[in-house]
Amino acid sequence: MSLNPAELQRITERGVSEIIVREEFIDLLQSGRSLRLKMGFDPSRPDIHLGHVVGLRKLRQLQDLGHQVILIVGDWTAQIGDPSGRSATRPILTHEEVIANAESYLLQFFKVVDETRAQVVWQSEWFGKFSLADIIDLTGRFTVAQFLQRADYAQRLAEQSPIALTELLYPLLQAYDSVAIEADVEFGGTDQLFNLGIGRELQRSKGQRPQQCFLMPILVGTDGVQKMSKSLDNYVGVAEPPEEMYGKIMSLPDALIVPYFDYLTDAPAEELAGMSRDIAAETVNPMNLKKRLAAEITAAFHDQPAAAAAQERFERVVQQRALPEDMPVVSLAALAEAGPRWSNALVAAGLISSVSEGKRLINQGAVELFPPAGPSRRLTEDSHYQPPEPGTAIKVGRRRFASFN
Repeated sequence: MSLNPAELQRITERGVSEIIVREEFIDLLQSGRSLRLKMGFDPSRPDIHLGHVVGLRKLRQLQDLGHQVILIVGDWTAQIGDPSGRSATRPILTHEEVIANAESYLLQFFKVVDETRAQVVWQSEWFGKFSLADIIDLTGRFTVAQFLQRADYAQRLAEQSPIALTELLYPLLQAYDSVAIEADVEFGGTDQLFNLGIGRELQRSKGQRPQQCFLMPILVGTDGVQKMSKSLDNYVGVAEPPEEMYGKIMSLPDALIVPYFDYLTDAPAEELAGMSRDIAAETVNPMNLKKRLAAEITAAFHDQPAAAAAQERFERVVQQRALPEDMPVVSLAALAEAGPRWSNALVAAGLISSVSEGKRLINQGAVELFPPAGPSRRLTEDSHYQPPEPGTAIKVGRRRFASFN
């Protein structure tokens, strides 16, 4: 299938950081045969966020051109540390946790990728048959010097920080996945460059055509500084309720508006260039662009009515500072035995997950009470809990509300 220049540019440049080797990938793309597109995931967590969606959108584009997506569930590597730029290894999971996380992940994965044109495989299909001889054969194809080229390993070695042998195995196992399915292309973030390259080398040593490495840009989180991550609480989850998704996108710094449009929507490139010019010249209100961005992304994972309702709620609650009409009601009687302080009451009310989170939010002035009559007041310290007047509303953080009764 021959692509015209505009289609080729959309596939190989938009939302792409690097392709190794670009010329070889284009030749494969123009060859007319269906390519085997590999994406693997370790189900160490049950949820995915917009940072993952950047790559999933590229998979969907290639699916629409007739190529085959093969999703590898890393039920073995989920139990091995992979720092990928971090200094701590991942926790070991039970088989039951892996299955539960994978099921949740797949539901979200197929919000973007067409399930009817994707194949899901589990690593245990091949690693379940691995012997010690297979492991020795695998490790014998690489040198320690090759692995110390990985920036994270080199840095930790220089800092005399420990590197577990299991961590060195992770890239080899990920690489063997490519051999097992005979991948033509593997997708990953720029932090996966080393691992994807090891896959190329292993395929070559096994007599296969080396896979192409399709590297996605890292999406900056809602804090505008660091990579989107659940552990940093700067993420937008694809399974979040519409109002939460919309509100988080509206909290983005203005500098992220165009990158998010670029990586997560189909807005034409010419329009993106115009947005950049207008923002720089201050001839457009960034709030209006963010509303459009939030509506488009929310509708993509929910639907248009849900996105419209989320926008109406944002305008009423955040911009007009009115209380939402659909607040959950918390029984005052149920909080009687919650504990001595407001942080205990907030946990019991289901508004926060821990007492420490409650203390932090209260100290930040992020907990506000709205009595039925009179002005609102912010909690400024985690004082002893005194039951508020029935009908009092409470706001915790930016988007959590409840009414006491």
